[in-house]
Amino acid sequence: MDSAESVEIKTYAVGVTAVIEDEDIERASSTIAVTAVTKTPSNWRKPYQFWLASLSLWLIVLLVTLDATALAVAIPSMTVQLNGTTIEAFWASIAFMLAVAVVQPIYVTVSDVLGRRIPLFAGLALFSTGAVVFALAQNMRTAIAGRVLQGLGGGGLDVLSEVIVTDMTTLKERPLWIGLLTVPMAIGSILGPVIGALFSEYASWRWLGWYNLPFVAVAAPCAFLFLKLKPVEDSLRTKLKKLDWTGMALFAAGAVLFALPLSWAPAIYPWSSWRTLVPFVLGIALLVGFAVWEKYPAQPCIPHRIMGNTTAQVTLVGGFIHGAIIYGVLLYLPLYFQAVFRETPLQAAVSVLPMCVTVVIVSGIAALAVEQTRRYRWSIWMGWILLAVGMGLISLWKRDTSLAASVSFQIITGFGLGSLFTVPTIAMQASAPTVDDQGLAAGTLVSFRLFGGLVGMACGATAFNSVFGSVIYQVGALPRDVAALADPAMAIGFIPHLRNVSVPGSLLDRIVDAYAGSLRVIWWILAGFAVVGALVSLGMKEISLENEEVGRQNWENKEE
Repeated sequence: MDSAESVEIKTYAVGVTAVIEDEDIERASSTIAVTAVTKTPSNWRKPYQFWLASLSLWLIVLLVTLDATALAVAIPSMTVQLNGTTIEAFWASIAFMLAVAVVQPIYVTVSDVLGRRIPLFAGLALFSTGAVVFALAQNMRTAIAGRVLQGLGGGGLDVLSEVIVTDMTTLKERPLWIGLLTVPMAIGSILGPVIGALFSEYASWRWLGWYNLPFVAVAAPCAFLFLKLKPVEDSLRTKLKKLDWTGMALFAAGAVLFALPLSWAPAIYPWSSWRTLVPFVLGIALLVGFAVWEKYPAQPCIPHRIMGNTTAQVTLVGGFIHGAIIYGVLLYLPLYFQAVFRETPLQAAVSVLPMCVTVVIVSGIAALAVEQTRRYRWSIWMGWILLAVGMGLISLWKRDTSLAASVSFQIITGFGLGSLFTVPTIAMQASAPTVDDQGLAAGTLVSFRLFGGLVGMACGATAFNSVFGSVIYQVGALPRDVAALADPAMAIGFIPHLRNVSVPGSLLDRIVDAYAGSLRVIWWILAGFAVVGALVSLGMKEISLENEEVGRQNWENKEE
C-alpha cells in the first residue's frame, strides 16, 4: 500500500473521526480504541415527535381513503333521496376525483416552493368545509359542490402525505415507512364501503360528511405541533414569484376540459356533438401545451427532469393505469353487487371485502419485501400479471356466479392491486435525479395515479350509459313498475328498487342481465388497461436503494 494513502478510522468512544496515515496505524492502535464498523440505527427507532407527526399523516391518509371509497355503496340511496339522475350519481364520485387530480400537481409545486405546512393546512380547511357542505346538501348539485370542495382539499392531503414521508426519511429507510403509510390507506379501503353502507341503511348518507370532522380535529393539532420540517429560506414575495402560475392554469383547465366530455358522452350529449368534441379537443391541446411549457419555468409543476429516464416514464404510465383500474373497481364493484346480485348496500360492502382485505395485506407485505430484498421489479411485474388475470376473470361474472368464484377472483385482483399500490412509489423515488427531486417524484406519481383514476371512472360512466341504453331497449316494452329504466339516466337511482320490484321473474332476469352486461364492459376496459400496464412494465430498470441523503426540507430531529 502506498504510504500516501490514508485510512479513515471512526472512534465512537470519543465521538470523533481520525484520519491516520498508513504508517502510523500500528502506533495509533496502542493508544486509542478503534472500531471499523459503523453502527446503523434501527429504522424503527425514532423520536416521539416523529411518531406523532407520522400519526397525523396516517390519520390524513385514512380520512381521504375513507372519503374516496365510502360513497360508492351509498350512491343509490343518496340519489333516490335527492331525486338525482344517473349522471349526477356518477358525478358525486367523479367530481371528487376531478378536483383531486387537478390540484395535486399544484399542491406539490406550491409545497416545494412555500414549504409543506401551508398547503397541508389549506388542504385540511378545504376538505372540512366540503364535508360540511356535503352533509347539509338538499339537492344533488349542492352535494356535488361539497364533493368538489372535499376533492380540492383531499387532493393536497393525499399527495402531501407521501411527499412529507419522503422529506422525513432517506431512500434507504423509505420502503418501511411507505409500507406503514399504506396501512391506513388499506384500512380505509376496507372500512369505507362498510361505513358507507351502515350510514346509508341505518342512519343517513349525510354522516359521510360529518364523520370527517373528528379525524381533522386530531390530525390537525398533531401536524401543527409535531410536524417540524426545515423551512424554505426565502421571503414570501420571492417564493410567490417562483411559482409556475402559467403551468398550473394550463394543467387545471386542460384536465377539467378533458374529463368533462368523458363523463357525459353520450348520455347527455353524443360524441358527434360540438358540446362534447370542443372541450375534449381543447382539453387535449391544453395538456399538450402544459407539457411543452414545463421546459421553461424555474420551478415547474412537473419538471421534465423527473421523467428523464426509462424507469420514471414506465412507472408514471403504470401509475396512471393502476389508478384507472383501482378507482374504477372501487366505484363500480359495489354497484355490481347491488344491481346484479340484488344485495343491500351493507351486503355489497361485505361482498367486496375479499379484494379490499387482500389489497391491505399485500400492499404492506410488498413494501416490507422490498425493504428486505432491496429489489422492486419482481413485485411490479407479478402485480401486473395478477391484475390482468383477475380483471379478466371478474368479467366472466353473471347473476348466478357462485360465492367461490366471486371471492377467489377478487383475491387474485387484490394481489395485483396491492403489490402495485406501494412498490412503484419506491421505484419512482429511486429514479429521481437528486434527493430534492424525490418528493416531487413521489407527488408526480400520485398525481398520475389520481388522474388515471379520474379517466377510469369517467370512461366507466360513459361505457355504462352507452351499453345500458342499447341493452334495455332490446328488452322491449317495460311495465309501469320499471318504466323508469327506459331512460338510462335513471338506472343507478333505480338500483335500490330492484330488490322489491313486482315484475315477472323472466323480465327481472333480463333487466338484471342488462346491468350485468353494462358493467361487464367496464371490466373488459379495465382488464385491457392491465395488459397494457404489464407490457409497459417490462421496460423498468432496477435502481439501487442504498441512498442515505436528505433533502432541503428534511425532518428536524428534536430528539436532543
